[in-house]
Amino acid sequence: MVNGKPQIPFLGAGKFQPRGRKAGPPIRSNKDYPDNGDKRVPDLETALRKCGLRDGMVISSHHHLRDGDKVALMVLEAAAKIGVKDLMWFPSASFPSQKGAIELMEKGVIHHIEGSMNGPLGDYCTQGKMRGMGVLRSHGGRYQAIQDGEIHIDIAVIAAPTADSFGNADGSHGKSACGSLGFAFADSTYADNVIVVTDNLVPFPCVPWQIQGNNVDHVVEIESIGDPAKIVSGTTQITRSPDRLRIAELVAQFLRAAGIMKNGFSFQAGAGGIALAFVQYLKQMMKDEGVKARFVRGGSTKVLVELLQEGLTDYILDGQTFDLDGVRSMANDPRHVATSPFTSYNYHGKGNFASLVDAVILGATEVDIHFNANVVTHSDGRLLHGIGGWQNCLFSGCTILAVPSFRDRIPVIVDQVTTLTGPGEMIDVIVTELGIAINPKRQDLIDAVKGSKLPIRPLQDIKAEVEGICGRPAKPKLGDRPCAVVKWVDGTILDTIWQVG
Repeated sequence: MVNGKPQIPFLGAGKFQPRGRKAGPPIRSNKDYPDNGDKRVPDLETALRKCGLRDGMVISSHHHLRDGDKVALMVLEAAAKIGVKDLMWFPSASFPSQKGAIELMEKGVIHHIEGSMNGPLGDYCTQGKMRGMGVLRSHGGRYQAIQDGEIHIDIAVIAAPTADSFGNADGSHGKSACGSLGFAFADSTYADNVIVVTDNLVPFPCVPWQIQGNNVDHVVEIESIGDPAKIVSGTTQITRSPDRLRIAELVAQFLRAAGIMKNGFSFQAGAGGIALAFVQYLKQMMKDEGVKARFVRGGSTKVLVELLQEGLTDYILDGQTFDLDGVRSMANDPRHVATSPFTSYNYHGKGNFASLVDAVILGATEVDIHFNANVVTHSDGRLLHGIGGWQNCLFSGCTILAVPSFRDRIPVIVDQVTTLTGPGEMIDVIVTELGIAINPKRQDLIDAVKGSKLPIRPLQDIKAEVEGICGRPAKPKLGDRPCAVVKWVDGTILDTIWQVG
């Protein structure tokens, strides 16, 4: 049981078969909405009251403005003024700028958070201070949970850089433009009540409309929904570390040697320093050999936009923009296409884009000798990162984890990961500065690079060399109280996160 709901343990990738029918929002009638389409109300508090906010409800928000978002906390504070208690906050992800939610948890306004928790909120969770259990889902897993009725959203709040009074909304234009609003798509479709909050109200119609006003109950205009400059949060800078540059170059060389880099191929790389450097190396190889990709998957960054502009890919299919170059590209280039977790990652659908990607390059906080990986907790057990689309990306044709062999003299390759986030059966290659390890299950990849000059090594050999330098890592001191669970893409429970200390 998690938060009073029965759960199914992880059965193995592709082993769980869902049954039943999708959830649905209540039927509404035009007669209850203004004939002139003007759904504006004066402020958030009024909108929440009109939605019937009461104790124990579920309020959702999205994170396209990342650490620059102001709306989610603003809504929770408005709920506090109304006097409700025990809310469940269901963000697509939370960031350090929203640490004010800790005070709301201590006051009893928020009972618990289900969603990725980056930084202080995750740390608060693993200190055992949150009353309910945290539930971590991938972007696709969040869509699946809403669609399957595992999570019922009472009130969805959508921060929209542009909207009209009917509720049509767009993320790629306006002073607070953040690119896609795809993470809010499920919320707008399935929630009982939907509030659009904007700082750029335009006359009807708001074009393009990523969120359809037909799903929206109320529109609130405020001065600022956030700071788009802060979507560049985290590690969206190309690494300058010689070791990390070597990892990036090895990954690009591996794609070429394995025959993955060829005309019409596709790939996805994250926004970390190694991933960005990898794209630069790959870009030069593509130019040298006259190779063009059919599409690349975003999170988009400046380096992906440059591939598009230089004719090295036909499309960027983008779930979220990680910098302002990506935002501008999505607004102005029809080849830069906004996607949602439904199209990209939802595992309980009739296919998704993730398995159409030839190779994906990801990071991890830990990997173990069975190729299992951890992306949410550190070696001390503290929850400091969300899952994002990481789990969903594991379904690509070739999943590569590009990781340094150690951080702060703590080995990254361990006997057993602290928190299982991705099962080893889904991870094909691990690239470190000391060499490349290929999962023995991928004999095709082993055969493909045989005879190359790449430093292919058993993972245990790399681990032993790192321990010779750094020593064996100490195991985290964990308590006996479960604080959060990690869900797999199909809604089953993959692992439990325990209180630290």
